[in-house]
Amino acid sequence: MSMFSGKTVMITGGTRGIGLAGAQHILAQGGRVIASGRRNESLSPTDDCVVVLGDVGDPVNVQVLAAAAERAGGLDGLWLNAGFARVGALEAMTAECFDALMATNVRAPALQLARLAPLLKPGASVVVTASSSAFEAAPLVSAYAATKGALLSMVRCWAASLAPRGIRVNAIVPGPIDTGFRGFMGEAAQVQFERAVVEQVPLGRAGSAHEAAAVALFLLSAQASYVTGSQYAVDGGLVMR
Repeated sequence: MSMFSGKTVMITGGTRGIGLAGAQHILAQGGRVIASGRRNESLSPTDDCVVVLGDVGDPVNVQVLAAAAERAGGLDGLWLNAGFARVGALEAMTAECFDALMATNVRAPALQLARLAPLLKPGASVVVTASSSAFEAAPLVSAYAATKGALLSMVRCWAASLAPRGIRVNAIVPGPIDTGFRGFMGEAAQVQFERAVVEQVPLGRAGSAHEAAAVALFLLSAQASYVTGSQYAVDGGLVMR
């Protein structure tokens, strides 16, 4: 029997990149998915696949997600995956950029879990997508790195808070993953940036969305039933250097 057969999993940022890869795997394994995103690239809405379009940075969006979870009869898994990055010199930081990063990458998952926690079934699993940027000390991503460091701190607190209900909370820490996540930089700048990062990866390459999603799916599944408050690097060895 598939490890997601009969299970309902919500994935924010589930319509593209790592989240989309995870959604596709869960559906293929007999599970039900509620995927949220700004736009839908390739998920076809069905009885087993609900797509919720919207901006997770808008506090109203969490009520839409909660309504979808209630209609599904609760959640067996919740993957807080949505986020975005901006790069720039320290001196170029603006209040608008900082607030936007915090709203989407920190406030949104915190409010989502606060609202959705009562809808998590006993023994459910929560996975949070952080980033190796929290450990890299890269000069151009200080605010983004701060948001992901904040997530890692909250994961441990959330794990302690939900443990009495048998609910596990863990984080994945992706490194350079080939998803087009840095497309906002422009093609030339993106190639240069990613080449510089990949040169530091012991395995010598970027990872795929499916490789990163596989670790999240492990944590969402019953196979990780004794794992909570942990963070799993999916970075080709980048942060061990």
